[in-house]
Amino acid sequence: AYLVLGEGARRLHVSAAFNAKPKVAMSRFEPGTSISYEKLHENIDIVRKRLNRPLTLSEKIVYGHLDDPVGQDIARGRTYLRLRPDRVAMQDATAQMAMLQFISSGLPKVAVPSTIHCDHLIEAQIGGVEDLKRAKEVNQEVYNFLATAGAKYGVGFWKPGSGIIHQIILENYAYPGVLLIGTDSHTPNGGGLGSICIGVGGADAVDVMAGIPWELKCPNVIGVKLTGSLSGWTSPKDVILKVAGILTVKGGTGAIVEYHGPGVDSISCTGELSSSSGMATICNMGAEIGATTSVFPYNHRMKTYLNKTGRADIAALADEHKDDLVPDKGCKYDQVIEINLSELKPHINGPFTPDLAHPVSEIGAVAEKNGWPLEVKVGLIGSCTNSSYEDMGRAASLAKQALDKGLKCKAAFTVTPGSEQIRATIERDGFSKILRDVGGVVLANACGPCIGQWDRKDVKMGEKNTIVTSYNRNFTSRNDANPATHAFVTSPEIVTALAIAGTLKFDPETDYLTAANGEKFKLEPPNGDELPARDFDPGQDTYQHPPAESGSVMVDVSPTSTRLQLLEPFDKWNGKDLEDLQVLIKVKGKCTTDHISAAGPWLKFRGHLDNISNNMLIGAINIENDAVNKIKNRLTGEYGGVPDVARHYKANGLSWVVVGDDNYGEGSSREHAALEPRHLGGRVILVKSFARIHETNLKKQGMLPLTFTDPTDYDKIRPDDKISITGLATFAPGKPLKGVVKHGDGSQDIITLNHTFNENQVEWFHAGSALNRMKELQ
Repeated sequence: AYLVLGEGARRLHVSAAFNAKPKVAMSRFEPGTSISYEKLHENIDIVRKRLNRPLTLSEKIVYGHLDDPVGQDIARGRTYLRLRPDRVAMQDATAQMAMLQFISSGLPKVAVPSTIHCDHLIEAQIGGVEDLKRAKEVNQEVYNFLATAGAKYGVGFWKPGSGIIHQIILENYAYPGVLLIGTDSHTPNGGGLGSICIGVGGADAVDVMAGIPWELKCPNVIGVKLTGSLSGWTSPKDVILKVAGILTVKGGTGAIVEYHGPGVDSISCTGELSSSSGMATICNMGAEIGATTSVFPYNHRMKTYLNKTGRADIAALADEHKDDLVPDKGCKYDQVIEINLSELKPHINGPFTPDLAHPVSEIGAVAEKNGWPLEVKVGLIGSCTNSSYEDMGRAASLAKQALDKGLKCKAAFTVTPGSEQIRATIERDGFSKILRDVGGVVLANACGPCIGQWDRKDVKMGEKNTIVTSYNRNFTSRNDANPATHAFVTSPEIVTALAIAGTLKFDPETDYLTAANGEKFKLEPPNGDELPARDFDPGQDTYQHPPAESGSVMVDVSPTSTRLQLLEPFDKWNGKDLEDLQVLIKVKGKCTTDHISAAGPWLKFRGHLDNISNNMLIGAINIENDAVNKIKNRLTGEYGGVPDVARHYKANGLSWVVVGDDNYGEGSSREHAALEPRHLGGRVILVKSFARIHETNLKKQGMLPLTFTDPTDYDKIRPDDKISITGLATFAPGKPLKGVVKHGDGSQDIITLNHTFNENQVEWFHAGSALNRMKELQ
């Protein structure tokens, strides 16, 4: 650099010219913002010198956003980092509570670029156009609240019909090296563009929107080394289906999964592994292994995708800063998994959990052995995981082969485009027609059946049946509210093949179909362009920019509304130990955020804390009677629903505790699962282990999430016990608390309880919530 710049005045002049390069905006919607790779580089440099070792890509991007790179204590898996994310994204179901919390903070405008995306409240019934029209009528009050709150506080608003939040982010907002937080557990989708995108609860989003440093426990880094290349029927989805089988639903907890190695460049963006959409699929479903997020290093595929989505200036800038957007040579991972893509076979995972992995070639036999229904009733493609142009093209290539032989799908078949841009482009390029002709219904650009927004009519409640989807999650009852539905997740191409065949006993690599004229034929492996040859068709304009002047904007919340309710602050800690908390329910086995705060029909109450609290823990299994939503009220001796008993305890001044198993709160980021227990008088959630987002959400609301130091102490607790938590007067980081378990027969057990609170978080507990603490500091 010295030789180029020369000395003295010339040197100053040249370096000023370097710095005077035109700024590149973070997105076309925010021309006033700019990407600062210089700041990222400066922070990486400081941390690398301090740690004196090569850095993984995850570390570069995360540490590159430290609030205090010089003073921050950094130890993977141990310390809490204070970070400055670049932007916030919220989907409409969680944005209601996030915006209600932001409004109650009293701040005039958001401090970082933020967006709201209307994708969760559109129910699949008939087809895209009709379903969207109905959703706009049914949800008018909520959409109006979000649109006006966005306009008032400086938040961009993507109207219903614009698409799924994660696809919109990929197309418009994600870029290599950005740190983005989103109020949805599948926010990691953006890792397909070299971004660190992390799912959080709404209270975390409020911190970032308020300009407060955001806390994250310093993640470990799991390396997934890819070698070889994908071919035939194997797709990017199979990479994460395989990883889920290896790591299980909690194997990624506390870690970022970082893909690297020579196989990365073979992932699609098409036919090969390395398209941004293929990489996004892998990162998206990383949420199913509990990972904080997942990421791929910057490569030529990302550059192509940026160019195709109108962001050539960002691609050019990323090229100049490429060294900061890939891992350092010689960096160390906490764990390494190696996958040879050339040997990877198509997979299908399920039922009832996304980590039960099977090769497609074996699923028929496994299903027969286990008594799972072989007939495929419905095949569903799309969702935030697999709804790219490439996914739709590959599915259409199979549908066309079937049509050419006079066949249609034996199963019902639904198609969910990821965004208005995808919908318009696959319509223009003929894919939608092929998918409709083979028997498909094209649904609205929204989450739909993936999150339970599906008015399913083809089977009765309780009827055993099988569906296959290209989604990410398949917990019991998730898609259609029917606990007897066996849901399997796989790639869109395998879904399409199984929908055509109508049975799990079909391996498209080896098995034949019978054409309309009686001849036997095999499906050729799918193919599809990574990106459209002609550019994307943007479709209808569905974006509302916040106005420059928002003084006259009114945000409406009617006091009589059943769907929106302004928030009242939670009570502060009274300075005493928590005495004689009644065990409300001792939960048996898996308890996801779907069990704690169900979605589906309950989504309509996401902006009304009191009404949505009527779903609290109604899906959890009570260990006392193996029943759901049936617990004994210890004050009356009668059995009732969990929320009803909780309300009765609260009305009678009795605080309570929930006791749970491993990985409690896995799944969605929904903070309602933490708000509801707090609202209904809960103080403590005591479990063997927590999923990351849920544990943080509980802390934010002034709850006490605790874990058994000895997991076998779970067995000591009886459903009618009372538990006192002692040691709160000296509550401090790293210092366990004591639990005094009082049994009905007068005997007691004393147990040790761990927590992961840091100093800041202890202050949230004292103040009654993180929001209360924010107000104290204003």
